[in-house]
Amino acid sequence: MEVKIGVLHSTRELTLESQDTPESIEEAVTSARTQGFLRLDDVKGSRILVPAENLAYVEIGAARRGGVGFGSL
Repeated sequence: MEVKIGVLHSTRELTLESQDTPESIEEAVTSARTQGFLRLDDVKGSRILVPAENLAYVEIGAARRGGVGFGSL
């Protein structure tokens, strides 16, 4: 599923593909306030850490379907 993270004072957003459920991502965002960092892992094995005080928004999208070419847009 696609997750977009808005960061304060940045014109670009972070986008990642996650295998986590929407509920677990929401829980991670909620607990980031007490832990100080939002930590998410993407499907390629990368780990994304964002300081909690810099979070502007987190958009949790629907699962992406695989596709190739312009016809899959």
